[in-house]
Amino acid sequence: MIRMKAAELCGLREFRLVDAALPDPGPGEVQVEVKAVGICGSDMHYFTEGGIGDSPCNYPVVLGHEPSGVMLKAGPGVSGIEPGDHFALEPAVPCGACEPCGLGRNNLCNNMHFLSSGGIPGFFRERVNLPAHNLIAVPKHVGLKEATLVEPIAVALHSLTFPSLRAGETVAVYGTGPIGLLTIAALKLAGAGRIWAVDTVPHRRAMALAMGADVALDSPGSEDQILKDTGNRGVDIAFDCAAGIDTVNQCARALVKGGRLVYTAIPGAIHMPFFVPAFRKKEISFFNVFRSNNQTERARDMLSEHVVRFAPLLTHSRPIDEIQGAFEVASSYVDGVGKMLVIPA
Repeated sequence: MIRMKAAELCGLREFRLVDAALPDPGPGEVQVEVKAVGICGSDMHYFTEGGIGDSPCNYPVVLGHEPSGVMLKAGPGVSGIEPGDHFALEPAVPCGACEPCGLGRNNLCNNMHFLSSGGIPGFFRERVNLPAHNLIAVPKHVGLKEATLVEPIAVALHSLTFPSLRAGETVAVYGTGPIGLLTIAALKLAGAGRIWAVDTVPHRRAMALAMGADVALDSPGSEDQILKDTGNRGVDIAFDCAAGIDTVNQCARALVKGGRLVYTAIPGAIHMPFFVPAFRKKEISFFNVFRSNNQTERARDMLSEHVVRFAPLLTHSRPIDEIQGAFEVASSYVDGVGKMLVIPA
């Protein structure tokens, strides 16, 4: 049993540092020193709103599910992993036995053990025990800060599995926070044609252009501009990565007839208004995204090959002692923040 520092969200917009205990790793487990953790949009929902939709936050809770770390010691039955090896850390532990798992949809596991959700502590702490297969080795040219991008890149790649992108197809991405930016980069690498990025925050629009978007628009009137740019046709695919009160409808209005809409966003509201005429008259196909599914190793490989493309997203970092300020900056979209990292150890 060792003692370690952990950051608990103990109330609305309130973190505290606590001394926590961690046992030795059990059979098939590895103990990891957590080196960096990205702040996700879902973390910010818990911080600013006290929950996500119909999932209230049960305080206190250790958040964080975009981690990287260094192996410290292995439990019984673990081999082939050496102390000091670098890893991206997969937060999802599906059961492997339920109906969704049997269908290859592990992200929908009926008995999911997801670190940072459902009362299970996440990675805003100095150490963690994980099943050995949840450690995704990263090459040394991918730094431990960059390795935190494996989990959100996997989400972006999972979202791309739904619309069956064909080379050269046009795309609009609404919301250019980290997931939107990673979606843009992944779309370019997948062969997308012209990409319109839409966001209300100026520095995020600039980052979208740097990540591969061809056009960056402010949100008001964006769909009119996209229709104008496409000869009143619309784009083939639209991604809602914003979760704004009307962004899903802006996506629908920007789409071609028969277009595909991918909803990667995590809305805070339980119900969202749909502008039904656009969906019905255009016969739009709608795809909803929940986390990622069997994309982690592919995300690691993409990051390893294109680390220079993805690394500029990492703009800020703070030690775990300053996690309160890190969340204040990230949730306020100030100081040119792209992805904020918390550094536990």
